Amino acid sequence: MSAPSSTPPVQEEKQAPENEGLAVDTGLEPAGPTPSSSRFQVDLVAEAASAADKTPSTDSTLASGDKATPEGSEPAAGGEAKGRFRVVNFMDPSGASPPEVVPAEGFQNGDTVMSEGSLHSSTGGQHHYHYDTHTNTYYLRTFGHNTIDAVPNIDFYRQSAAPLGDKLIRPTLSELHDELDKEPFEDGFANGDELSPAEEAAAKEAAEPKGAVKFGWIKGVLVRCMLNIWGVMLFIRMSWIVGQAGIVLSCVIVLMATVVTTITGLSTSAIATNGFVRGGGAYYLISRSLGPEFGGSIGLIFAFANAVAVAMYVVGFAETVVELLGVSHPILPHDEINDIRIIGTITIILLLGISMAGMEWEAKAQIFLLVVLITAIFNYFIGSFIPLKSKESHGFFGYDSVIMMENMGPDFRGTESFFSVFAIFFPAATGILAGANISGDLSDPQLAIPRGTLLAILITGIVYLGVAISTGSCIVRDATGNGNDTLSTQFMANCTDAACKFGYDFSYCKGDDGHYNCRYGLQNDFQVMSIVSGFSPIITAGIFSATLSSALASLVSAPKVFQALCKDNIYPGLEMFAKGYGKNNEPLRGYILTFCIALAFILIAQLNIIAPIISNFFLASYALINFSVFHASLANSPGWRPSFKFYNMWVSLAGAVLCCVVMFVINWWAALMTNVIVMGLYIYVSYKKPDVNWGSSTQALTYHQALTHSLHLSSVEDHIKNFRPQCLVMTGYPNSRPALLHLVHAFTKNVGLMICGHVRTGSRRPNFKELSNDQTRYQRWLLKNETKAFYTPVFADDMRQGTQYLLQAAGLGRLRPNTLVIGYKSDWRDGDMMNVETYIHMIHDAFDFQYGSVVFRLKEGLDVSHISEQDDLLSSQEKTSGMKDVVVSIDMKDSDRDSSKPLSKATNSSEGPLVPRLNVADQRLLDASQLFKRKQGKGTVDVWWLFDDGGLTLLIPYLLTNKKKWKDCKIRVFIGGKINRIDHDRRAMATLLSKFRIDFSDINVLGDINTKPKKENVTAFEEMIEPYRLKEDDMEQDTAEAQKASEPWRITDNELELYRAKTNRQIRLNELLKEHSSTANLIVMSMPLARKGAVSSALYMSWLETLSKDLPPLLLVRGNHQSVLTFYS
Repeated sequence: MSAPSSTPPVQEEKQAPENEGLAVDTGLEPAGPTPSSSRFQVDLVAEAASAADKTPSTDSTLASGDKATPEGSEPAAGGEAKGRFRVVNFMDPSGASPPEVVPAEGFQNGDTVMSEGSLHSSTGGQHHYHYDTHTNTYYLRTFGHNTIDAVPNIDFYRQSAAPLGDKLIRPTLSELHDELDKEPFEDGFANGDELSPAEEAAAKEAAEPKGAVKFGWIKGVLVRCMLNIWGVMLFIRMSWIVGQAGIVLSCVIVLMATVVTTITGLSTSAIATNGFVRGGGAYYLISRSLGPEFGGSIGLIFAFANAVAVAMYVVGFAETVVELLGVSHPILPHDEINDIRIIGTITIILLLGISMAGMEWEAKAQIFLLVVLITAIFNYFIGSFIPLKSKESHGFFGYDSVIMMENMGPDFRGTESFFSVFAIFFPAATGILAGANISGDLSDPQLAIPRGTLLAILITGIVYLGVAISTGSCIVRDATGNGNDTLSTQFMANCTDAACKFGYDFSYCKGDDGHYNCRYGLQNDFQVMSIVSGFSPIITAGIFSATLSSALASLVSAPKVFQALCKDNIYPGLEMFAKGYGKNNEPLRGYILTFCIALAFILIAQLNIIAPIISNFFLASYALINFSVFHASLANSPGWRPSFKFYNMWVSLAGAVLCCVVMFVINWWAALMTNVIVMGLYIYVSYKKPDVNWGSSTQALTYHQALTHSLHLSSVEDHIKNFRPQCLVMTGYPNSRPALLHLVHAFTKNVGLMICGHVRTGSRRPNFKELSNDQTRYQRWLLKNETKAFYTPVFADDMRQGTQYLLQAAGLGRLRPNTLVIGYKSDWRDGDMMNVETYIHMIHDAFDFQYGSVVFRLKEGLDVSHISEQDDLLSSQEKTSGMKDVVVSIDMKDSDRDSSKPLSKATNSSEGPLVPRLNVADQRLLDASQLFKRKQGKGTVDVWWLFDDGGLTLLIPYLLTNKKKWKDCKIRVFIGGKINRIDHDRRAMATLLSKFRIDFSDINVLGDINTKPKKENVTAFEEMIEPYRLKEDDMEQDTAEAQKASEPWRITDNELELYRAKTNRQIRLNELLKEHSSTANLIVMSMPLARKGAVSSALYMSWLETLSKDLPPLLLVRGNHQSVLTFYS
């Protein structure tokens, strides 16, 4: 049971100055705003000593834009009515004229903009506050009157330490609404604006320093995406793909890849325009949409894939260089692998130097490489229009319809197929996130990412299609390279190949065994585009440009993504890589790590196995980006408002499915490995539960589903088979009565609803803001302690009224309590008996509301708030930034304060905690409070089912013994019966239990319940109730009636005689309980009922005391007499 209380356990936490509300004028000089403060300060205007001097009020003075009365001088508004308020610190108190407009770095408090220099006084300690005339007039004349209410401003909606500007804090509702003589509430951030420590640090790191280099959409996104998408595939694989698949299927392959990347680009654009985008690329987009679980898993493998991709591109470059050097000029004779290693190592060291020189140098290098690449592309197309006789033997004859028609269809050779060729081409399309990966270095990511990414996909797609059609229209599939393989006139009639038209016979390229043995043509020569081009060294330069630009982009992307991941502290131990250096916050440590990973794979020099895994890592990222858009649209969150409108949730879902299909098409075992790695990381992050709240679509969809299911549940009538105890447990603060909390949680966990009710009472006016903060704080405490329950506090005049509020209003729809659980009031004889009256009426009220009632008694007691340490509660609170670590000391002096009011005090950790020495009783109480948190050994749960209440008395122990901690306990059933029908009653109960499918170990029929109790027990009962008897026979009737009216809990002689038999039954039952169940782990017993208005509170309380004293843990249960068990299917 929750005892009256009005304060939470820890209220001494120091709040930051910016959380101060209305400051009452105490005559002291105002300190002025601090750089960290953006609040409004309001002073009460003191009542004038003389009422004769009456001038216009300060409100009208300020509204007109004139000076306010200087602080400390004779007040001009002497007759101001008490209770008025004026806004201070708007003007120079010394009466100086308003200065010119302050610079932009001034401090703005909503109504004024103050310069930093104005915070320091040079005239004898007087503080001068300069203000921006325009801003001041704008706010004070907004609606023609003086107000501290602020007009809409973008700075109110920023997060703390936001990169784009400082956050201002708008006037709180308390500052605008509360009475002026009332202490204003401490306010935190608006809902969803408060940052975790990791987010706060990341936001500060992301704050834009002066001189940072930012890129536009062309330099930052378009150039990078085009370089990454074109890559080396354009020059050394596209012609081979056309030879294998033909022009038509090659175009289909390009279009399929373009469809996947276009859908992903649209999804990326939608996410990128749904709010400010920080650095982190794909990781940032996915984590802020789907949450840290998916974001953390993808972020790690995406950063790793980019790091290994550096090695791929560098090895591709090294292989080309080795090929150019030829066998005659090797670096190391007869050792091609080591040649690749040496060239690759030198190359990546140079690339690392460019990257660490800064983003500006890297961007310049990318521009240069793009120019080379575009020149190489133009070089090829120009060469394709200039057929030379010397090139014909290599298969190039210029554009011709015969060649085009011959190459139109596929000619798959060996083990190649459409999907194998598609798998080879698709990695060329995996560069669409190159621009998004450096989102933190873009001047306007919301504009740059959609425009640059989609335009890059369009341009590169057109070029790929152009190259496919061009090569297929001017180059034959097979050529010998021998200019003497001409066709004589006599054999020309029998020749059907396209080369025959030009007088060449390449027919013997195909041997008798079906194998092809020519070196040139689309099918055989990867360098055929160099032959076609106008100047072949430019194509070689284009290949170098493509590989080096892709390597450079990946070398920059990997550290940026990894830095963003480490800033969020998703994986503990990686914080060292979050640190940035220089004006651009460069992740130098990340560069070194990426360099080491890439160098390790370069030294392997065999990337045929790891390459498909990398492609699958990229595709997994694309799939989740597409799924993010679908998920966010499905959740229908009001926060999903992308400014990019050209997306569709179902198209995004199709894109996600396509990405998954392509993963398995490219390499099924790599796809499986990717999924296993993603799920493993997802499970790890889910288990670690990082303390971040990004407002993900997962949260939005969870709410949407909960709301939908709750409404659907409300449309269905309850059924007995689906009954479950949904308990309103009067715990007070959840950590005040651990034994009650643990026991009820044991039979409601994953079965029914549990609400921890707390009635806050007190003489002072209720502080509803404090109540709201406590609700958040203790709900977090319950979650941290893995207790599946809700904490619901209310303010009320007394316990009964508060309980009535909860009985009526707690819950939602069908998710409403149906059982009231309270702790036994063990101190009922020590305090005011009106508290007993209130306690008993809580039980009556529960029955009136058709609730079942449960009273739990532990002989050591339940309330541990006066001894229990609350440090675990403090650690679960959402600490404000800058708050010191707190530990808890216990105040043992005040023993008279409220039992539900924790006595712990927050102290500074530097002072060290005070560890009290507990007395024996408190130590026993503390040990008993953890009784039900431990696994119960072999024992019994004794069920004394004396009265049929619908089955709740039997259902609770059944649910309890199904739990892991109670599975070793057996149920013993005790029932009342007649001595001459004991066997019959036992069989009848066994039949009923078997029909209910409830296992039991024994059934005991008690035939001696109505036997008279022992005389000494009767005497003890009479002595207990003696102080509470009215004894109306010994006084006048009027006096007796008056006393009964003022003390309704008193026991009348008539009442005592009328219920003598029931009293004796309670005494006798206690004797039987001690005889049969003294060793039980738990006793569950039918609660005796008392007729409302007929049995006094003192007598009913005496019954409960007599029945339950000196016993193991006891649950007194009484259902609402509606069936909760059934044996029908």
